[in-house]
Amino acid sequence: MSVQLNIDELKDFMKHMVSNNQYIQKQGKVPVAVNVEGEAGLGKTSSIIQLAKELNFHVEKINLSQIEELGDLVGFPVKEYQIQNKEGQTKWIPEAQLPMASKAGFKVVDKRMSHAIPEWIQGKGEGGFLILDDYTRADPRFMQATMELIDRQEYISWSLPKNWHIILTTNPDNGDYNVTSLDIAQKTRFVSTEVKFDVKVWSRWAEKAGIDGRCINFLLMNPEVIGKSVNPRSITTFFNAISSIPKFEDQLGLIQMIGEGSIGAETASMFSLFINNQLDKLITPEDVMTKDEAYVKGALKNSIGEDSNFRADISSIITTRIINYCLTHAEKNTVDKSMLDRLVMLTTDCESFTTDLKYYMIKEIVNGNKTKFAKLMMDPNVVKMAVK
Repeated sequence: MSVQLNIDELKDFMKHMVSNNQYIQKQGKVPVAVNVEGEAGLGKTSSIIQLAKELNFHVEKINLSQIEELGDLVGFPVKEYQIQNKEGQTKWIPEAQLPMASKAGFKVVDKRMSHAIPEWIQGKGEGGFLILDDYTRADPRFMQATMELIDRQEYISWSLPKNWHIILTTNPDNGDYNVTSLDIAQKTRFVSTEVKFDVKVWSRWAEKAGIDGRCINFLLMNPEVIGKSVNPRSITTFFNAISSIPKFEDQLGLIQMIGEGSIGAETASMFSLFINNQLDKLITPEDVMTKDEAYVKGALKNSIGEDSNFRADISSIITTRIINYCLTHAEKNTVDKSMLDRLVMLTTDCESFTTDLKYYMIKEIVNGNKTKFAKLMMDPNVVKMAVK
């Protein structure tokens, strides 16, 4: 059993797991591992790495499908000797140190085969994520070797430092991927969660990442294109490959060719239709927030229409873009009076957005950054709109 989460929800879920693991580790219990399952290209691994940065954690990502030697994962076998001094104190040392210990007067009281600490964990301090990437694509030998790590956070003679958390990333076992099925003994060793695609979460990431706004509009309008043959990674690759083209309509043949080589002919044709319908020319959120008010109202009316020609889908897309633009801008910039005044105008004196969308715009922006946008709720017209 697993629960479906988008990328934002996954980060919140992982924050809880980290906090809970820290709590139970203080009680002498072993931290709980997490399996993050999802289609390729959803950002499973990158979101975990981003969370590690936020938590100031070490990150060790091991792609199990690319390891050839088991020793690279769990450490190579070494012979160790237990030595004893004159006071009866003992310790284990590797075979290479035995001659020096003998000269120092130590005597051998026991020996064993052990495993050297693998290079990837040597020198790492407390607090970290061990990401076992593409877990079910690995050779079964490596999957079996990690079971002890997942179970106890140790392997024979070495262990992970305190406050480390093991995360597996896997693709669905649905016939579309070359993966090894997990049996019940493996599944019961971790908590599983399934990552799903959420176009609004993706669009917020895309705004921050500087993805071409025309392309963001396309995916907001056609989120259904994300599926088995097209994933967020492949469509982002396509978008980046065409973003230098100033006028898409002038290079339709080239765009179709690039599209067929990255997202397939069907989705590429949908993008061409999007261009032919001039939907790539919607007013940008930056222009909405910075251009002359009369110009903005006119451009919104031209893009969205009115009365029987009103396009609710386009109105929704522009609303989402405005929200993402404002929150992204506020992360590194001061929110001045002109931005607040423009948001007041858009949500109280603009007919291109329904009352529901105006309310949604205010709610998302204020909740997204209460520190910088709380003043919006001091405007009586905004408050009146919000309580309708």
